Amino acid sequence: MHVAYIHQHFSTRQGSGGTRSYEFGKRLLAGGHRVSMISGAFVGAERSLGLVNGIEERDVDGIRVFYINEPYENKLGFWKRAACFGRFARKARGVVEQLDADLVFATSTPLTVGIPGMKGARKLGVPFVFEVRDLWPDLLIQMGVIRNPLLKWHLRRMERRIYRAADHIIALSPGMVDGIVGTGYPRQRVTMIPNASDVDLFKPEHTLPKEKWIGDPACCRFVFSGAHGLANGLDALIDTAAELKRRGEGGIQFVCIGDGSLKSEHMRRSEALGLQERILWCDPIPKAEFAAVLPTFDVGLMVLRNVPGFWRGTSPNKFFDYIACGLAVLNNYPGWLGEMITRGGFGKLAAPDDPSAFADACVWFRDHPEQRNEMGRRAREWAVTECSREKRSTQFLETLERVHDEARREWKMENGKWKMEN
Repeated sequence: MHVAYIHQHFSTRQGSGGTRSYEFGKRLLAGGHRVSMISGAFVGAERSLGLVNGIEERDVDGIRVFYINEPYENKLGFWKRAACFGRFARKARGVVEQLDADLVFATSTPLTVGIPGMKGARKLGVPFVFEVRDLWPDLLIQMGVIRNPLLKWHLRRMERRIYRAADHIIALSPGMVDGIVGTGYPRQRVTMIPNASDVDLFKPEHTLPKEKWIGDPACCRFVFSGAHGLANGLDALIDTAAELKRRGEGGIQFVCIGDGSLKSEHMRRSEALGLQERILWCDPIPKAEFAAVLPTFDVGLMVLRNVPGFWRGTSPNKFFDYIACGLAVLNNYPGWLGEMITRGGFGKLAAPDDPSAFADACVWFRDHPEQRNEMGRRAREWAVTECSREKRSTQFLETLERVHDEARREWKMENGKWKMEN
């Protein structure tokens, strides 16, 4: 089976982004299949990749990658992002339609990657599988990013068109499954495959010399890794650090690693409040290097803006990296991850928009190192038994193979292409 795999934000372990598509692509190769990845490029990456033309082909560990020179970064404003998404979708469709693919797979975000997915599959006469990583546009509407009624109608119509065109949909969380089925899509054609823990890469090993640790080794250090944008709600950390300062509590340090549209604003605010020693703001770190740094921290932070759609509708990579490293987790929003933390006994929950409760939890972690370490042990155990990449990748491979085989039983070959039987 030859899979045309569309992911605008494709990244390997040498990058700082999520590697789900890279790992799944390798699993497809190991299963005897071919993979053609259609990817965009982050700002700066187009230079390091040597992208001089519109589209460049590269071999990435056996995955055939078509890089579309359409640079993107999290700092772009809404309309610049939308324009970038649209240009990528148009160019990606042209690439897909030139391939001899047996199945087209597209993974969001953005939602627009579903357009070249469904149109490319239709042109090739092959099945189309869509993966939903975020419920667009509902989350954008709930956050107030999209307010125009006409734009809401247009995006919801696009969402339903893509869903209807898909032979199967993969969702990353229970809330995403509910959102997809809520549009009228058949539940039996939805498979939930959450993000995974790379337990071979992220391990609870403190082998990095302490002088290379980020922050003060004498403190109980809480790490947040990922985007610093509107959805992430990092003002909650600033408010909590200010509360701890007001109380006179020491020995607690937040380390935020990543980038995003609000990072500069967060840095200015924390400096204005005199929190420079309590919150450190660090640049993104490539995943392969980050794996050595992450287990040196004490607690992983799950922080999101208090939006109900996030509670069951997200599947953050950082969570699975934390638990693979054997870190206890502090979570400030309810939902399925909070339920998992409680069930597995590897962290604490704090009410959203409550700096006092969040500060209380931080103090508890600082003052109870033995219980904290036991939580970390249970976190690693949960990652290995419940969330390993091997487990998720096998489920992914089996899903695509099943969809492909079912489609072939229903379709017939005509003029070298598969077409649905009348």
